[in-house]
Amino acid sequence: QVQLVESGGGLVQPGGSLRLSCVASGFAFSRYPMRWYRQAPGKERVLVAAISSGGGSTSYADSVKGRFSISRDNAQNTMYLQMNSLKSEDTAVYYCNYVYRIDYWGQGTQVTVSS
Repeated sequence: QVQLVESGGGLVQPGGSLRLSCVASGFAFSRYPMRWYRQAPGKERVLVAAISSGGGSTSYADSVKGRFSISRDNAQNTMYLQMNSLKSEDTAVYYCNYVYRIDYWGQGTQVTVSS
């Protein structure tokens, strides 16, 4: 069965960095685009970044452009989100996402940006 397992979240001060990982299993990871979403308290889940199956094409929400970088290692079935210059408004639970007929989600990893 499809499994997506996120890790790497934590508490970081404003201006700091974190690197999130998403390990995928149960499907042909290298064939599919992947996405990172986030959900802040009391708000809807929103798309943060997306990456093509081969990793050559990426896109970002305006709110994170220039600060976040999405990448993947198809040999390791892993996707990453490098987050730099973190702000308090980046505080959220971050989820990786894969779509094949339906949406598949991981359990999420909490990112808290606070001094």
